Amino acid sequence: MSKRKLSRQQRWRVEKIQAEREKRSHKQQANEDEKLAAGEYGAEQPGRVMAHFGRTLEVQDADFKAVRCHLRANLDGLVTGDNVIWRAGQDGSGVVVARSERNSVLKRPDARGQLKPVAANVDQLLIVFAVEPAPHANLIDRYLVAAEATGIKPVLVLNKVDLLPEDGGELGLLLARYQQLGYPVVKSTTASEAGLTTLRQQLSGCTSVFVGQSGVGKSSLIDQLLPDETLRIGALSEDSRKGTHTTTTARLYHMQKEGNLQGELIDSPGIREFGLTHLDEQAVTEGFIEFHDFLGHCRFRDCRHINEPGCALLEAVEAGKIHPQRFTSYRRILASLDTDR
Repeated sequence: MSKRKLSRQQRWRVEKIQAEREKRSHKQQANEDEKLAAGEYGAEQPGRVMAHFGRTLEVQDADFKAVRCHLRANLDGLVTGDNVIWRAGQDGSGVVVARSERNSVLKRPDARGQLKPVAANVDQLLIVFAVEPAPHANLIDRYLVAAEATGIKPVLVLNKVDLLPEDGGELGLLLARYQQLGYPVVKSTTASEAGLTTLRQQLSGCTSVFVGQSGVGKSSLIDQLLPDETLRIGALSEDSRKGTHTTTTARLYHMQKEGNLQGELIDSPGIREFGLTHLDEQAVTEGFIEFHDFLGHCRFRDCRHINEPGCALLEAVEAGKIHPQRFTSYRRILASLDTDR
């Protein structure tokens, strides 16, 4: 579909709005420069973005307290988890003057298909799924591919294990398959305090992001891990057993024990599907870690791993070195790329 052309009047209006925004930005920058020059802000100090609200931020100070700060006009694109340099004002607020280099950044496509950062300096991506609503391997694989593309360590978290049959059922077999591939798997439940022990150990000393389908209990887990925080928790629909979206903005939370910081959690907006429209076929292929030993060994350099003779991946599937269900999931993801776009 071609883009609709703007009329002369529409172009004039767009240019006028952009000019007004630029003018306000310059005015704000001039005001900040004047205040900084007048000594109305304190010395530069490091901080961490806890939440982002347009041109204002909540920044964590050295005492782990949240300070409402605004951005200098030349700073854009800050997200929760960013390490920044800020200066405290006389009225209890502050101004962010610089952003430090990121160790990692988690991005996902927005409604227009444009990549949008949602969190920075993340150590691990906790892919939460649950006994109910029933998890789908293909959706889990999508999260894993996305995690591999970002370079952020993925961890699978099976929640609501109190609903799991004693023998584990098919879900137990699915978990074993991912563990054999080397992915960490953590089981949790909010039905008892002991049900969070392993999860607490996994979170210790790390900055983590929870992702997964709505209704799998991400907010419920964080509510139990951070009893001093108040989170909105959506109830599962009794009819469809599908969750409702409850979290509206990414926020960083501190997990403390006896006054000591044990880890940090970033709760991101709930999503039903993790979009992969920004990835090409090669990125998706490389997102399946068990493929790595076979890539580059196909007879044909441009092999697409469908039915080409001498395909190393197809031969590995036949030899039992790649699970056929994982390969089917891989083909399904590739087939969905054009549809998603």
